[in-house]
Amino acid sequence: MTCLICGSLAYDTIMSFHGRFSDAILPDQLHKVNVAFLVPGMRREFGGTAGNIAYNLKLLGGDPRIMATIGVDGEPYLERLAELELSHRNVRTIKKSFTAQAFITTDIDGNQITAFHPGAMSMSHENKVAEAGEVRLAIVAPDGRDGMVQNAKDCAALGIPFIFDPGQGLPMFNGDELLEFIDLASYVTVNDYEAELLVDRTGLMPREIAQRLSALIITRGEMGAEIYTGDVVLDIPCVPAEKIVDPTGCGDAFRAGLMHGIVRGMDLLTCGRLGSLMGAIKISHQGGQNHKLTPTEIAGRFRQAFGYEL
Repeated sequence: MTCLICGSLAYDTIMSFHGRFSDAILPDQLHKVNVAFLVPGMRREFGGTAGNIAYNLKLLGGDPRIMATIGVDGEPYLERLAELELSHRNVRTIKKSFTAQAFITTDIDGNQITAFHPGAMSMSHENKVAEAGEVRLAIVAPDGRDGMVQNAKDCAALGIPFIFDPGQGLPMFNGDELLEFIDLASYVTVNDYEAELLVDRTGLMPREIAQRLSALIITRGEMGAEIYTGDVVLDIPCVPAEKIVDPTGCGDAFRAGLMHGIVRGMDLLTCGRLGSLMGAIKISHQGGQNHKLTPTEIAGRFRQAFGYEL
C-alpha cells in the first residue's frame, strides 16, 4: 500500500558554537550586527520533510514514494535513497538550483540561529501527483508554496485521501487558503503552536476544524498529542524516550507512524500511539534519519509501551 510523501528533501548543516550568542551580540548595536562564530563542531545530515517521513515509514515496513525536488548538488541524496531502497522516481532535479539547505548554529544554551535556502524546493510545483501511480494515502508536507497548493488540489481531484501537514509553511497561507486545504484534506496534523495559528487565521476552533475532517491531530511535544475526531478527543501520551538527544525530525517520525497506522486500517488511538512511539525513538538519535530499528523491534517497543500488539 503505497504512501505518497509530498515534501522537501534538504541538507541540514548543524554547527556547535561553544559560547553564548548573548555574549557576542551587543544589544545596543543591533542596527549594525557584524559577528562571526567559531564552530568547532559541525555535521551534515540528510533531512527535509519528505526524506524524514519516508525514512521512518520504511523502518515500519511501509511503502513510501517520495515526490520532491533537488538541485544540482543532489546526487549524494539520490545515492542515499537508493541505498535505503527508497524510490526516487518522482524526485525531480532542478538544474539551475541548489538542493534546499538549512544552516543551523547552536550555542551552549541551546539557542539557535538558522539560515534556510529553499533552492529547488521552490520549484516543487513542477511535479505532478498523477505521475506517482496508484497511491493509498498521501501527505502534503512543508514544501514550496505553489507545490503545496497544487499537490493538495491534485490529490483531491484524483480521489487520494491526504494529510495536510503545513508545518513551518503555515504562515505562507491566509485564512481562506487554509480553509481550502482543510476542506480538501482527510486529515490535518499540526503542533501546538501551529494549531493556535491555524485557529487564529481560520476563525475555527479545533473541534470545528475536526468536523470538516476525519481527524485533526495536534502534537504537544512532551505533553503527547490530541486527536479530534467527530465529537471525541483522544489523548495520546508521550512515550518516554531512552534519552533526549535531538528533537530534529520528531514531528516527521510521528507523521510516519500516523500514516502507517491509517493505511493499515488501525484505529486512530493506535495510529496516534504509534506516532508517539516513533517520535520517542527518533529523539534518542542525532539527525532525522540515523535511528535504525526493524519493524519487529518497533512492534516490540509498542507492545512494551501500550500493552497490546500492533
